[in-house]
Amino acid sequence: MVHRTLVDPRPPIPRAYRTDEREAIQSMAREFAMSQVLPVANELDPQRGIIPLELRAEMAELGFFGILIPEEYGGLGLGVFEYALITEELSRAWMSVASIITRSGVAAGLDPSHRDRILPLAARGEWLGAFAMSEPGAGSDIASIRTRADKVDGGWRITGQKMWCTFADQADGIVIVARTTPFDPAHRHEGIRRFILYKDRDAFPEGVEGTPVRKIGYHGWHTYELSFDGCFVPDDGLIGFEPVPGQEDRGFKRVAEGMLVPRIHTAARAIGLARGALEDSIKYVQQREQFGHPIGDFQATRFRIATMATAVDTCRALLYETAADADEGVLSETKAAMLKYAATEMAETVTSDALQIHGGAGYTTDFPIERYWRDARLTKIFEGTSEIMLRLISDRLLPPTPFR
Repeated sequence: MVHRTLVDPRPPIPRAYRTDEREAIQSMAREFAMSQVLPVANELDPQRGIIPLELRAEMAELGFFGILIPEEYGGLGLGVFEYALITEELSRAWMSVASIITRSGVAAGLDPSHRDRILPLAARGEWLGAFAMSEPGAGSDIASIRTRADKVDGGWRITGQKMWCTFADQADGIVIVARTTPFDPAHRHEGIRRFILYKDRDAFPEGVEGTPVRKIGYHGWHTYELSFDGCFVPDDGLIGFEPVPGQEDRGFKRVAEGMLVPRIHTAARAIGLARGALEDSIKYVQQREQFGHPIGDFQATRFRIATMATAVDTCRALLYETAADADEGVLSETKAAMLKYAATEMAETVTSDALQIHGGAGYTTDFPIERYWRDARLTKIFEGTSEIMLRLISDRLLPPTPFR
């Protein structure tokens, strides 16, 4: 099998963003990804095996779960830029591992009274969360959700269906997006709020049933369809329990704003996948011979490699710019959408080209190319589809259409 490459997996950080600390973080993440994550991915992903607890423990020791958690809570207190660096390196080995570090970030969205207790645990990887927003009839159109949260004595009763809730079984808590008022077509964005449902790992609480989704990729953990039947959440489980006067219905906006950094994260994952495909292809074309020559000697192959490398580096430049903006507090929805769209579209193209370069070998599980290809295809769908990204970008550049 070809699992390592002859090229340095660590791309240089542009001088404008380079610091000794960032280079050290990047090198540490690269070494862990290549020596610890990649062998596990090559063994388990073809078998649809989930990330082992031992690997998660090693990630916790390196502080990966506390990247964005403030130091006063035991985290590393780093920025979105460093988050992107680490994500890219982990995805180069296995996107599922790069994704699990987001599970601790769920705690950062809780109310202060919860964060004080949960954040130190999350920084150590001892508390991980899941997010339940999409529904059978509401994916990209968040304002169409129908899951209800009915007020009762001491709390709320959640009833409805949720789709694509990854890590729901192993999570210590699930953030649920639900309506506290009946759906009104004339006021679709009103009444949308977030709730935190605490639970035991490897179990669902009373009133919740989970059915695993049969995925074609992203095998490092399970994704669920969840059914809520009067599941009880106590009063303090309503996130944003103390509303700002006059802004009681900002729940939809909070959900939308919460998608910006995850879109940077998804772009970094896509770039990592594309890098893995590119680097493995560079090694393969130097080893594979046809007509008495390595196929890397043929101009068609060389030009394809050059095109792939250019596409990866172009998206990486946009990633670094957008992440740096986020750390300066000037991240825009449009820039995040542009990055997410460009990087994920690129990842599908580059991983597909890599599979073509590998020929029949690329269509087997003997090489990790097929994993990069399958996972890259998903990045165009989750955290907002490519079509939704184009909608956000075009609405910024052109007058909104009556369809809104």
